[in-house]
Amino acid sequence: MTRAPVAVTADCTGCGACLLTCPEHAFRPVARPGAPAGLDVLASHCTGCLECIEICPADAIVEVRGER
Repeated sequence: MTRAPVAVTADCTGCGACLLTCPEHAFRPVARPGAPAGLDVLASHCTGCLECIEICPADAIVEVRGER
């Protein structure tokens, strides 16, 4: 399975800035039982442009290094 170049951390506030910014629409809202709603990154869509990292006001998106 291929990993996305970025990941959303638990610091995500769900503001949606990345949803609006991502040119590839790689972010998807996800409900997690017992936890606040968060976001997942679709590896098949993410190109690693890192615009989401720049726009995130909570610094909740990080670049994933290493093998993809």
